[in-house]
Amino acid sequence: MKLESLEIKYDKLFSNLKKESFLSMSALGGEIPFYIVPYNPEQENEIVKKTKQLKDRLSIAGIGVYEINLYLLSLNMLEDRGALDKIISKEQSLSKDKLFKTLQGVLDSETKLIPYIEELARENPSQMIFLTGIGQVFPYIRSHTVLNNLQNAIKDRPTVMFFPGTYGKDLSLFGKMKDDNYYRAFNLDTLNL
Repeated sequence: MKLESLEIKYDKLFSNLKKESFLSMSALGGEIPFYIVPYNPEQENEIVKKTKQLKDRLSIAGIGVYEINLYLLSLNMLEDRGALDKIISKEQSLSKDKLFKTLQGVLDSETKLIPYIEELARENPSQMIFLTGIGQVFPYIRSHTVLNNLQNAIKDRPTVMFFPGTYGKDLSLFGKMKDDNYYRAFNLDTLNL
């Protein structure tokens, strides 16, 4: 994957995200308001900074953004269930398969993660939602699973996923691993609003 000029990328994002047609979802023709911002994972640290700056710029423009970082959300869920300390203390003695199954059970997308995200979205009104921390939760939480389940939970505002990889017809995490097909989201790098 090539390195991008993040100044250009984020200026274009700001321009698109503040448009009334984007915020009102009027140009979607009935499609769900999901968008993906793919990026080179080598630029992760810069993306985190630029995404915070983007949120600040949108806020100054009077546009509220609620960010859901899936990694931090997962840690909170594990703590709330009293599982985080147990998992950390047993991590070295657990096989990779057992650790994977334990984490997937506690963080199950359909029954636990999505209802929690839906609750947070209800409690935090905004004009759009940013989903971040995608690479940090792989393979316990898969981006296509989140998107597939969220499409029934959050339809009232645009949801923008910052994705470390490529997105064409498929999601390719880190530009190397095919995550799965997810064709319903719009790629904000190629979309003309």
